[in-house]
Amino acid sequence: MSSHAIAEPQTPHPEESTTTTTTVQPPIFSPDNRWKSWLLIALNILFLLAGQSAAVLLTKFYFNKGGKSKWMVSLMQTAGFPLLYLPLLFFPSFNKQSPSSSNNITHYVVYFSLGCLLAIDNFMYTVGVKPLSISTYSLLCASQLVFNALFSVVINSEKLGILTLNSIIFITVSASMVAIHPDSSETKRDEKNPVRKNEHTIGFISTVGASAGYALFLSLTQFSFDKILKKDTFSVVFEMQIYTSLVSSFVCLLGLFLSLEFMDLKSEMEKFDEGKVIYVVSLIGIALAWQICSVGVVGLIYLVSSLFSNVVSMLSLPFVPLVGVLLCHEKMDAIKVLAMLFTLWGFATYIYQQYLDDKKSKKKESEEIEDSKSEV
Repeated sequence: MSSHAIAEPQTPHPEESTTTTTTVQPPIFSPDNRWKSWLLIALNILFLLAGQSAAVLLTKFYFNKGGKSKWMVSLMQTAGFPLLYLPLLFFPSFNKQSPSSSNNITHYVVYFSLGCLLAIDNFMYTVGVKPLSISTYSLLCASQLVFNALFSVVINSEKLGILTLNSIIFITVSASMVAIHPDSSETKRDEKNPVRKNEHTIGFISTVGASAGYALFLSLTQFSFDKILKKDTFSVVFEMQIYTSLVSSFVCLLGLFLSLEFMDLKSEMEKFDEGKVIYVVSLIGIALAWQICSVGVVGLIYLVSSLFSNVVSMLSLPFVPLVGVLLCHEKMDAIKVLAMLFTLWGFATYIYQQYLDDKKSKKKESEEIEDSKSEV
C-alpha cells in the first residue's frame, strides 16, 4: 500500500509542512475564491481515499479471480505516473512556478535510490495483500506509524513526544492481535485458491516489512529535502513523485522479466475467472486507482500542507477495512473490531502530537521573525 499509502503516496514527512505551505501559496486562497479552495481540498481528499481503497480492492479482486503475477501488480502501482500531470490542468499556476534545478547528479542519485526502494516496497506490499484479507492487511499497514516514529528519531534526529509513544504502543498491540488471531475470512477462502498457514505468515511478514520500508522511504525523503535538495516547493515535490515513480516502474518491469513471470501472463489472462477483458480492466484499474490517489496526495500538499496530506493518507488505512466488510463481505469479528479501535486511537494520538509539534514550530518561527524585525 504505497500508501501505502498508501500509498501512498510519496510525500515529505509531516514536519516539512511549514516550508511547503509558506513557500508556495496558490492564488485560489484569496477571499473571493475561498469556496473554490474548500471545494478543491474536498475533491483531493476524495481522490486520495477513493483511490487507495479502490486500489486495494482491485488488487484483491485480481488475485482472487486467478491473477498470480506479483511483479505485474507492483508495476501497476507506479506505471500510471504520467497521470500526475493532471494537476497542471486543474491548477494552471503550477506551470508558472520555476522548475527545480535537477542538473546536479546528486539529485538523480537520490531519485534513483528512492525509486529502487519504492519498487521493493511495492513488491512486498503485493506479496502481503495476496494471502491476507483486506481488513487484516490494512490493520497491519498501520504499523507504518511505529516505524515512522523510529526512523524519524534515527535518521531525522527528531524527538518522540509522549503521545507518539502512546500511539506506538496501541498500534503495536493492534498488529499483534491481528497476527495471532485466526482470520475466518482467510480460512473460508475459495477452495480453488486456499490460503495455507505458511502463506499467511509470509503475508504478515511482508506487510509489516513493507510498512517499515515505506516509513524508511518517508524519512529518507525528508532527509533529502532538508540536506540535499534544500527545498520542498511544489515543483520539487512534483519532480520527486515523477522520477521515483519512473525508476520504480523500470525496476518492477525488470523484475517481471527476470522472474520469468511475463511468460505466464498470456495463460493467466486466458484462465482468469472473469475473462480476458476484465483481466485487462482490473490491471488498468489498479494503475488508475493508485495514480488518482497520488494526484490527491500532490494536490493536498500544494493546497494545504504535507502534514495534512499525510494525515488524510493515514486515516485511509482504518477506512479500508470497512470497505472490505461492506463490498467483499469479510467478517469483522470482535478481535478485529478491538484492533481497529486501538489503531484509531493510535492514529488520533499520533496526529494530535504532529499537530502540537507543527503549532510549536510555527510559533517559534513567528517569534524569530518578530525578533529579527525588532533588531532592525
